[in-house]
Amino acid sequence: MRVVRCGVSKADLFASLVVFLVALPLCVGVAIASGVPAELGLVTGIVGGLVVGALPGSSLRVSGPAAGLTVLVYEAVRTYGVEALGVLVFAAGVVQLGLGVLRLGRWFRAVSSAVVQGMLAGIGLVLVAGQVYALGDVAAPAGGVGKLAGLVSLPGLVDPVALSVGGATIAVLLLWPRWGWGSRLVPAPLVAVGLAAAVTGGFDLAVRRVEVRGLVGAVRVPEWGDFGRLTEVGVIGTVVAFALIASAESLFGAAEVDRLHRGQRTDYDRELIAQGVGNAVCGVLGALPMTAVIVRSAAGGAPSGGVQAGARTKASRVLHGGWLLVFTALLPGVLGLVPVAALAGLLVHAGCGLLPVRQVRGLWRGHRGEVVVLGVTAVVIVVGNVFEGVLVGLASAVAKTAWDVSHVQVATEDLGDAGIVVRVLGHATFLRLPKLLDALEALPCDRVVRLELGGLRHVDHACAAALEGWVVGRERGRGPAPEQGEGVTAVRGGRVGSP
Repeated sequence: MRVVRCGVSKADLFASLVVFLVALPLCVGVAIASGVPAELGLVTGIVGGLVVGALPGSSLRVSGPAAGLTVLVYEAVRTYGVEALGVLVFAAGVVQLGLGVLRLGRWFRAVSSAVVQGMLAGIGLVLVAGQVYALGDVAAPAGGVGKLAGLVSLPGLVDPVALSVGGATIAVLLLWPRWGWGSRLVPAPLVAVGLAAAVTGGFDLAVRRVEVRGLVGAVRVPEWGDFGRLTEVGVIGTVVAFALIASAESLFGAAEVDRLHRGQRTDYDRELIAQGVGNAVCGVLGALPMTAVIVRSAAGGAPSGGVQAGARTKASRVLHGGWLLVFTALLPGVLGLVPVAALAGLLVHAGCGLLPVRQVRGLWRGHRGEVVVLGVTAVVIVVGNVFEGVLVGLASAVAKTAWDVSHVQVATEDLGDAGIVVRVLGHATFLRLPKLLDALEALPCDRVVRLELGGLRHVDHACAAALEGWVVGRERGRGPAPEQGEGVTAVRGGRVGSP
């Protein structure tokens, strides 16, 4: 009789443990920062592993609650209440499912990278500003502008003990990865939060700790009446924002993971379907929305993520969900030992990682228009909200592209007695019409002008009509009419064509 061996490789088993140790404090921290019980963050991590992890898509992608959605979830919970969270997340999952079934996943790759980086920068700024208050056990003001403005008076309000715990957590997060052997064995987030819990517990420090309600007490299945809120305009906008931002972050995260390994590439439509299923399940359980999280999948290139820890198959991501489930079921009381200031330090560190400082430096050298789009997107998110920021960012990117492709160059050459040759090159659109007409009307009226439009790659109706009007004006006595000869392009009936 032949014995069939089946199981999980040692590499995947080790990787699952590493990802679990990274995910545990992040799931709890994101939940606390989102204004919901800590257990709901763990539920999302469990669903991301056991449900989404088993579905096709990015084979090494790890899903769970993300810092990038924290600001949006917090505002939604503050506006509609935690009881509406399940409906919002469920509806967002259904939208993602529809986008995946319609094979629209690839279109997310067409979104300007400046808009995405601006979105992450705006979210990072609001997240960091809000968590700075939590570092000192101080309640944060509402809104991004309020959080930033309140930082001026914050020093006189903070609890120095809590601030010390949070600051020490950030220091460990920065220093631990420099110890190569240690960081490969135990991830920095677990070390930082674990040390903070040990110190506060050992010295009985008077700092605020995570409140534990238990899994049963935290999970709330939406009732039929809750779905009636989907008729509200604000709720619909929040659902769309959840779906689009979670999808964009997931697909960009999956693309980043693809660059870290040589295995199977991400199927973007299947990835959307998998994320949609996961968010629908999370919605039924009243938990946080999920994305494909680069911190857990690859840890931004650090040795604490699944790929860097040696993950080879999807077994690692499924197992990490199992470890989260075991912990939530058997050791929920451990969460009560964790100081909130330590989780705030963890999220300040994660929020700073969302700020595209290096990308801005590179863009500023060669693509300053992209920096403007990035900055506009980030500012609108801080002043308004994430959804408005993304819409304004997309509009800015479209306007910038229109401006870039509308470059037109008017070159003149004086041939003496033969007249003046005027060559119009590039894209003639209404955006550059004043420049074009100023150059043409500045030509002397007593000279013969030879107008060559063969270098135009595009001309819109407004420019074609203006050029034709200028030609007619010259023919009516304002000056010698433009000559037309072989190889000269002329304006005919509002269109550019060869005479």
